[in-house]
Amino acid sequence: MTISSQLLWAAGLSLYVLAVLFVTRIPYRAMVARGMEPIRAVYYNRKIVHMLAGGVGSLMVPLVFDSPWYPLICGLLLTLLTFGAHATGFRFYWFQTDENRNDVKFALMWALSVSLLWWLLDNPWLAILPALYMAFGDGVTGIARNLLVRRRSKSPIGNVFMLIVCAPMGWIIGGLAEPAIPVWGLISAIVATWIERYELGPIDDNVLITVAASAILLLGTSIGPLL
Repeated sequence: MTISSQLLWAAGLSLYVLAVLFVTRIPYRAMVARGMEPIRAVYYNRKIVHMLAGGVGSLMVPLVFDSPWYPLICGLLLTLLTFGAHATGFRFYWFQTDENRNDVKFALMWALSVSLLWWLLDNPWLAILPALYMAFGDGVTGIARNLLVRRRSKSPIGNVFMLIVCAPMGWIIGGLAEPAIPVWGLISAIVATWIERYELGPIDDNVLITVAASAILLLGTSIGPLL
């Protein structure tokens, strides 16, 4: 794929992510209009952004780019955008809160994990796996907890849903490595699901998921297939 076509893809995906960020005002307003607490609507929206922006964006990376520089730059620009919204007081109130800046950490960890793993492993599919856990796995987890617990929590029920989503991704994408390491992919999904329950001060689950899953994949590619 030519550089010009990849630049067009980078611009198009960036516009798509921006559209997701702004269009999610619609479900926020609808939820609040129906009597939902604004903070619960925010958390639903944050997970929608995780999946539609982070998840779909991750899946597109191996399909349209041949260099990790594109996801790195796009991810860092999104990090600056979300950080700037907090810093200036012009928050995207429908998915950002004063309580934390986890959305900024999500964008930053997405950019770093995808690009660094791609450079280290030379495999864009393995590179996006921790980002997929963070986007789809943690996204489903948050929605399940919001539905069942009705507040932001670390209830184990959310981790059950996360493992259901992450385990197949780990196995399938791990199988795309050369040599194939589906068992290591599954282990990375289990570790990501387990560690999602924890937050260590400013180090939130977005950081822990991507770092832990990335470490398992690096270990797995170093040791080799277990089957």
